Amino acid sequence: MSLTVALKDRRGDFALDATFETGRGVTALFGRSGAGKTTIVTMIAGLARPREGRIALNDRVLFDSASQTSLPTWRRKVGMVFQEARLFPHLSVKANLLYGRWAGRRRSETRLDSVLALLGLEAFLERRPHTLSGGEAQRVAIGRALMAAPDILLMDEPLSNLDGARRAEILPFLEKLAHEGGVPILYVSHQVDEVARLADSLVVLSEGRVVASGPIENVFGRVDLGAATGRHEAGAILVAEVAGGDTEFALTRLALDGAELVVPALDRAPGAKVRLRIRSQDVALALSPPAGLSVRNVLPAEIVSIESDAGPYAEVLLSAAGQYLRARITRKSAVELKLQPGLRVFALIKSIAVEANRPDR
Repeated sequence: MSLTVALKDRRGDFALDATFETGRGVTALFGRSGAGKTTIVTMIAGLARPREGRIALNDRVLFDSASQTSLPTWRRKVGMVFQEARLFPHLSVKANLLYGRWAGRRRSETRLDSVLALLGLEAFLERRPHTLSGGEAQRVAIGRALMAAPDILLMDEPLSNLDGARRAEILPFLEKLAHEGGVPILYVSHQVDEVARLADSLVVLSEGRVVASGPIENVFGRVDLGAATGRHEAGAILVAEVAGGDTEFALTRLALDGAELVVPALDRAPGAKVRLRIRSQDVALALSPPAGLSVRNVLPAEIVSIESDAGPYAEVLLSAAGQYLRARITRKSAVELKLQPGLRVFALIKSIAVEANRPDR
């Protein structure tokens, strides 16, 4: 599966000029509010028309300004999930789901029981939308989109209207959808935790332009994207393997190419792959192996690059255990420690700063 997007448009003071491609799995369209994420998704779905450009899904051209091609939404074979569930209030959950099959306007091979099991909706079939929680309603909306048997699922910040409890409720179902659903997903978000947990690849937007794209581990490791991703949330994605556990202290040991991390206990079998997000503000640097610290995670690393401006901080890109890690320290510390590319250091990581996400696929 491949989605190719090349779009140009202008709406008031906002100019869109974005080109990117996606493949299988989950691609996150990421950026701050106003970056153009929703605009792009609505154009892919056929709900808005760009001034010029081209959109192709597999071998089908959905839009091409040069040839004046623009398929109507119902012929594009895309499933759309909005910020609001947008369920029909007078229909039951089952009827809302089956409407998706009718709206697809083609013979659907998607079985209702498969969608119910995937999203945990078996007990909700006869209920009406007003009796559902926000998270339950969004699961029904996702199921309705899947019942249309789309070639790609477009999800426009589907958790943005949910509180913390409801977000926590639905995220495991999104993980299951990403892992077992069999449909490529373009997932729009400005929340780093959602993206780190769900996405395989990342397209970063800033002011209508693509500033970075690629595998999520590579893009998150870049130190030059603070303006687009937000300095507070900057960090890196690491992939590790469960090596064993410490039941006495409720800890799990993770192996990374000869190194080891210790995190709060995970419900994963030895050998399972896990993805970790480590924020740069939770990484400190030392020139020699530290002793007498409560910090349990220390990785030998080599400085790849250092970026700084006139502000108080320096962003340090590190190579550790064959992967990239980021550290944010003060510029004064960087000067006093005489940090420079190629220098061997030790990265200190707090266990509680390591977030284990869905298994890497």
